[in-house]
Amino acid sequence: MGADAWPARWPPVDAEKPGVGWFRFWFVGQRWEWSDELARMHGYQPGTVEPTTELLLSHKHPDDLSHVQDMLDRALLSRGSFSGRHRFVDTAGNVHDAVVVADRVSDDAGVVVGTAGYYLDLTATFIENRQNALDEALPDLFEARAVIEQAKGILMAMYRVSPEQAFGVLKWRSQETNTKLRSLARQLIAEISTQPTPSADTQAAFDHLLLTVHQRIPVEPTG
Repeated sequence: MGADAWPARWPPVDAEKPGVGWFRFWFVGQRWEWSDELARMHGYQPGTVEPTTELLLSHKHPDDLSHVQDMLDRALLSRGSFSGRHRFVDTAGNVHDAVVVADRVSDDAGVVVGTAGYYLDLTATFIENRQNALDEALPDLFEARAVIEQAKGILMAMYRVSPEQAFGVLKWRSQETNTKLRSLARQLIAEISTQPTPSADTQAAFDHLLLTVHQRIPVEPTG
């Protein structure tokens, strides 16, 4: 399954945003693909290196290496998504705190053949200036502050991020899917109760929800 088979429901792979990079990992042969932005996040000029399991693991923070190896092993064994939070070190020695939000990729027969998603760099490049983000979203925040705060709380618990980082993740999905912030937050809260009891699989289930929740928001009447 090559690049031409990238699921249509995913955003265009050539959409580049600072601090957000996409990746694909095919289980057969453990073959990786990454976006130009993800290469830059690791300190490489696009096209100068080929991503491999060995290369990616070599960039993981020493304290998180075993955790990331476990994430990868679990994805390979269970044919699940490569998801979670960890730190990686770029070629200049800078430490990046990242959340990996991913889903499974299936072929035309419905067989899971890989996992794909996004690295969200929780350092300065991804998290927008708090005041600018609030100013841009003030209408939604005034109308539905409680709903947005609840959704932020869910993200904070799932990814162990700060309120500012949680708001950044929500804002990213709102912009990426062209969905109102309050609608996205409300639907996320409505569906969180359908998720399984917290377990080793909860992270992957939540990533799937976050990446697809915009598809199930009811169309608001016009006029």
